[in-house]
Amino acid sequence: MDEKGVQSFLIIFSLIAFLLALTLIVLFAIFQKRKNRLLREQQDAENRYREEIIETQIEIKEETLRNISWELHDNIGQLLTLSKIQLQNADNNPNSVQEASETIGQCLEELRSLSKLINPDTFSNLSLVEALQLEMERFNRMKYLKASLSFSQADFYLDNKVELIIFRMLQEFFTNTIKHSKADVLKVNVDFKDDILKIEASDNGIGFDTEINNAESGIGLMNIRNRAILIGADVELHSKEGEGTQLKLTYKKDTL
Repeated sequence: MDEKGVQSFLIIFSLIAFLLALTLIVLFAIFQKRKNRLLREQQDAENRYREEIIETQIEIKEETLRNISWELHDNIGQLLTLSKIQLQNADNNPNSVQEASETIGQCLEELRSLSKLINPDTFSNLSLVEALQLEMERFNRMKYLKASLSFSQADFYLDNKVELIIFRMLQEFFTNTIKHSKADVLKVNVDFKDDILKIEASDNGIGFDTEINNAESGIGLMNIRNRAILIGADVELHSKEGEGTQLKLTYKKDTL
């Protein structure tokens, strides 16, 4: 190969090498850009999750304070008023003292139940099933409706943050049932098997059109769906006017 041929070869080789290097640089830059975007998206998702946990904790505390207020006024307050009336009638009716004593005893039982809610560590120290049992007991105690809970096992392990969000989702459903459904029966079933949690909650209320999201009920249902997406759970909501409402939640352990 003459000198001119060698020069041409070197020029072509250098051009190819330059193009390969340029291609590698471009590919590396694209890779880094995508990597950084994925890292930002992951960080944003983690931040949203942490914010949702904080918001959920605040909402549960606010709900607890509202429940305590209602129980003090509607339940314990009425029992104390009744016992006062019974004692005032003691002169005319000797049995009133015994009746007042029994009423005060009932009031003390109600206060013991209420103290579980007042304890700030109550929900953090309870399993999901135990927390739901407290809710059912409260509904029955306050005579909002007849509430029942069934479960395949009382205790199973899920991430505490996931349990917190699931509990708040169910609270949203319960609130809609009590405020809007005019139901007198609420049933909840919790089934945990093969690392899959299935929860069904249903009422016998007036039902509604699920395509229409209005006022507080619409906001509550939207919150349920948004939180299901956050933890990777599947949620189905079934309701028809006059046929009650049913919520089905499915969560596979370690989805996150």
